[in-house]
Amino acid sequence: MSDVTGGPFPAAVPPLRHPVLRIRSAAVDLRQRVLVMAIVNRTPDSFFDRGRTFGLEAALRAAEAAVDAGADWVDIGGQPFRTGQRLSVAEELERVLPVVQGLRARSEVVISVDTFEPEVAARCLAAGADVVNDTTGLRDPDLAAAVAAGGGHVVIAHSLAAPRSPWPAPRYDDVVDEVRAFLEAQAEAAVAAGVPEERIVLDPGHDLNKTTVHSLELTRRLDEIAAIGLPVLAAVSNKDFVGETLDLPAEQRLPGTLAAAVLCVLGGARVLRMHDVASAVQAARMTEAVLGLRAPAMQRHNLPEERGAA
Repeated sequence: MSDVTGGPFPAAVPPLRHPVLRIRSAAVDLRQRVLVMAIVNRTPDSFFDRGRTFGLEAALRAAEAAVDAGADWVDIGGQPFRTGQRLSVAEELERVLPVVQGLRARSEVVISVDTFEPEVAARCLAAGADVVNDTTGLRDPDLAAAVAAGGGHVVIAHSLAAPRSPWPAPRYDDVVDEVRAFLEAQAEAAVAAGVPEERIVLDPGHDLNKTTVHSLELTRRLDEIAAIGLPVLAAVSNKDFVGETLDLPAEQRLPGTLAAAVLCVLGGARVLRMHDVASAVQAARMTEAVLGLRAPAMQRHNLPEERGAA
């Protein structure tokens, strides 16, 4: 076996243009903290939960449980990214709007709605959502205008295909360079539409119109995306690139997911979109401590026992 000498890890705390993320009543210094975004899908055919949170009360219970487990942010979706019949605006609103309204009545947690429909975004922002999470990367320019008008934040993800449409055998000359160029251009478009730069988060789009090798490359070189200077979200939870790398079905991908998530944090990610919130929060807090961003919750091991007063 030949020796392989690797270089140091990339900078884990990227030079952010706006290091303090202000959403709702929160003001989080992303130089010190990694946020965990929980996933709640009101879809009957989610690749991971298989419809367990499709019912309204089930979705609300899942959202509240995520908050109790330490989620900083809850992402509510009603329409999958993958190829399929596109829902009407009315159908999507019927799925996501009651969850936004119900969760906002019960919690001050950050709420995002996973949508590419401008009307859905506008209605959900008016109902109390804080962020629009667009997996189509502002393909519809009216979406950026809706975010600007609603005073929200936006997550811009990289993808290639039109909504719910296939993109077989995606090819890139350099996937990281091309994803970075796309995200920079779309962030500029959002600013031109009236979204303040400090309200933009970038997502390189693991698995979205990408092969497993592409997603591994994005994970390995995530520092090049973080170097844009805007917060980066890593949506790696239980995805196919984890499953194909380890040859595991979705329900057995948690260890691989956590490894990918930690590597993304080391590359500069500051938001982790995750299904298993409790495990993700522990992984994030441990990574922060190793990086020197936070102190341990307690320190007893091999320390002198406290002596009582003489």
